[in-house]
Amino acid sequence: MARASARHLLVKDEATCNELKARIEKGEDFAALAKEHSTCPSGRSGGDLGEFGRGQMVPEFDKVVFSAPIKEVQGPVKTQFGYHLLEVTSRQD
Repeated sequence: MARASARHLLVKDEATCNELKARIEKGEDFAALAKEHSTCPSGRSGGDLGEFGRGQMVPEFDKVVFSAPIKEVQGPVKTQFGYHLLEVTSRQD
């Protein structure tokens, strides 16, 4: 069964998500921005979600995590919770 590790940053609106993605692309630290801006409790640990399998996250999240390149920030990804930036840190297919 496929497993992945990822980190994410969750915010309420797409504009904020795009702004934070641009800051990461310019070299700011993902974990520091997650601690400062993420509305998810995982923000306290830099957005780290640990390891999980297919189907353990919402479908929109799963689709990205199990198909995106590793170590490349993806998003915004809209879910029922808001807008995410996602980074797959490892994956075993």
